[in-house]
Amino acid sequence: MTSLAPVAPPGVVTSTGLAADLCCYPTREQYFSLIASLKCDGFEMCVDVCAVDYLNFADRSLPDGVAPTRFEVVTNLLSLSKKQRVRVRVQAGNDRPEVDSLFTLYPGTEALEREAFDLLGVLFTNHPDMTRILMPEEWEGHPLRKDYGVGKVPVQFKEAPGPR
Repeated sequence: MTSLAPVAPPGVVTSTGLAADLCCYPTREQYFSLIASLKCDGFEMCVDVCAVDYLNFADRSLPDGVAPTRFEVVTNLLSLSKKQRVRVRVQAGNDRPEVDSLFTLYPGTEALEREAFDLLGVLFTNHPDMTRILMPEEWEGHPLRKDYGVGKVPVQFKEAPGPR
């Protein structure tokens, strides 16, 4: 017996992704409630939360009704019981990208959201500890942004130990 495919709430733009998985494109205002609805619908696992900088791809292909922004947050949910996946792609903004934190729904997202903040500068509203996780606290900027200078940090190698 196969389970019914997931359905997004009215007003959320959708498309069919890879392997016929559902892909949802909520607004920033719809993002948290959509994820909460999907969790109630049996998507018990948040597999990944990451951010993408589309600085040089502003004209990328998106479904009608979705206005592209420079930064996008991609969330992948999994239902083990239904054997289904849902991808949620929310446009996070241009100059100050920001979306709601999913920590209260999926506590395991805490580190994933901190990584997106640290490396790309995406803020997650209501996150319990929005601080750097990979870069030193004194680091300026976000090194995975497409406009971050290349070659600004000299590479340092430690001497390899010789044979004993």
